[in-house]
Amino acid sequence: MDIKQLNKSELQIMKCLWILDKGFMKDIVEKFPEPKPAYTTISTLLKRMVDKEYIGFERLGRDKAYFPIIKKNDYFTKQVNGMIQHFFNDSKAQFASFFTKNADLSIQEIEELQELLKQKMDQKKDKC
Repeated sequence: MDIKQLNKSELQIMKCLWILDKGFMKDIVEKFPEPKPAYTTISTLLKRMVDKEYIGFERLGRDKAYFPIIKKNDYFTKQVNGMIQHFFNDSKAQFASFFTKNADLSIQEIEELQELLKQKMDQKKDKC
């Protein structure tokens, strides 16, 4: 499945559904920050997202329980990889360099990144 970039409203609905796993329209609206959109707005967005196959639903009586089809990790991986490709010449090292130079990281965050890199290096070495 080709994962397209979600617009701001679609992404907000996906964030709600990723948290809920499955939810009715009222559950989704409750998760929205203030000012909450009208039910008709959410209803229209949900229909479009079903049509685009971003989400699915299960009919329970007159209600529909919506659930994400797109997995959160898959979506964000695709978006980050696209950004790396377009803005950093497809170089993950350039992206990492930019990120570490321009993000105001705490010592704890730097240590966490260092540990993640160490674990990744160990995994790569084990495969060799």
